[in-house]
Amino acid sequence: MSATDAVVAVENLAKRYGEVTAVEDLTFRVRPGRIVGLLGRNGAGKTTTLRMLLGLTRPSSGTAAVFGRPYAELPRASHRVGVSMEGVGPTPGTSGRRDLKIWAKTLGLPAARVDEVLHEVGLDDAADRKVKGYSLGMRQRLNLATALLADPELLVLDEPANGLDPDGIRWLRTTLRRLAGEGRTILLSSHLMAEVEQTVDDIVVIQQTLRYCGSLDELTGGGTRRLEDCFFELVGDPSRSQTHA
Repeated sequence: MSATDAVVAVENLAKRYGEVTAVEDLTFRVRPGRIVGLLGRNGAGKTTTLRMLLGLTRPSSGTAAVFGRPYAELPRASHRVGVSMEGVGPTPGTSGRRDLKIWAKTLGLPAARVDEVLHEVGLDDAADRKVKGYSLGMRQRLNLATALLADPELLVLDEPANGLDPDGIRWLRTTLRRLAGEGRTILLSSHLMAEVEQTVDDIVVIQQTLRYCGSLDELTGGGTRRLEDCFFELVGDPSRSQTHA
């Protein structure tokens, strides 16, 4: 698959902060209509990679493109790409509904879309409560609602299951599979190996640089091996990487 055909194309991407290398010579592509899990230890460069993809962090070298272009050059980028990640959060002091209305107005969307996404993420009953009183799981649902507002083709989700209880995790899995079934592409980072194993089609494993990019089935032998075991074979023994814990 060529870089122009890929929904996401990362080519020789690197980010250095002085003498510290966060990402080094990273290359991978994301096919349309797939759920792709971006896996790595804490400090492996997952969030940095997503931030470079979205134009929030400038690469030291290499390129990152969505739909064939850098995010900053993509027409209607905020409509085509929905984002849920730290730093892209609600307006302080607002309710869930009010925050989504602000986003909807900014994006030029009808106010009716707010109620649709609130229902979609299960926040109907909490919509008029202040976001500062939300649990972490409720904030995750609100973040996903914000990402879905413009009905995007691509979702970029940084640790979307963080803070969700078992019911919430199951709901998220079902929701993501439904969205992919509608033709959307989803790139998500996560630490929850067992959940990723039940959700994604493809896997990208990084530890500063690429360790694996391909289908989940290929990596796990069609489910004959656990994803967690495969992951640690690729990134090394966790007992030797205490600084990343």
